Amino acid sequence: MTTITDDFMREAVAKAKQYSVVILKATPKRNEPGTDAIVREHARRNFAHRAEGILSIVCPVADGSDVRGIGIYNASVEKVEELMKEDPGVKAGIFTYEVHPCRGFPGDTLP
Repeated sequence: MTTITDDFMREAVAKAKQYSVVILKATPKRNEPGTDAIVREHARRNFAHRAEGILSIVCPVADGSDVRGIGIYNASVEKVEELMKEDPGVKAGIFTYEVHPCRGFPGDTLP
């Protein structure tokens, strides 16, 4: 196992960047007829946010739970709250969400 020193950890923590994480959950309305078109527009909006650099990581969750996705935004909690209030799925009442501040460390990526 790689040895991580206290100095290494202090340097890494000092370089951590603030992000916001969204946990998207389905409501019972998600199962109503006609919601697939709304979900498609929700996804289209996510792709636009990715293209604009505001949504760094999108992780759809399809395990049958009420959690439907996790997103990491390159924005403040306040900005993400504004964005999520305008999400088509949230506006239609088929999704709810939580927004939490988080930090990412230098070099964090998905393989």
